[in-house]
Amino acid sequence: MVILIDLVLVVVFCVIGRLSHAEGIFGDLPGLMNTIWPFAVAALIAHAALLLRRARPDRMLPGLLVWAVTVVLGLLLRAVSGQGTAVPFIIVATLTLALFLLGWRAVAALVRRARARSAS
Repeated sequence: MVILIDLVLVVVFCVIGRLSHAEGIFGDLPGLMNTIWPFAVAALIAHAALLLRRARPDRMLPGLLVWAVTVVLGLLLRAVSGQGTAVPFIIVATLTLALFLLGWRAVAALVRRARARSAS
């Protein structure tokens, strides 16, 4: 379930980016997939690493790894595939993916904490 949440958020990030540049999404599925694949592959690799370490991917510390790998490897994959990696894009990608990939984990942590308090 956690990997699905992260992948959906990566797709949302890419869709928002394409829409902000007036690029097609449904009318240009190859273009959309070209935008998505570097970050999706990077997120999958991050989750594979967590699986090997038997870490809880819904927690903040493993989430930091997912975010960092998704950003760094995603940008590297974009670069080697001839896609843009301008400094403003790197900044936006880093901050937006932090908000998305760490944000939902922070909310989940707050909910867990509130439930633990109410149970005691």
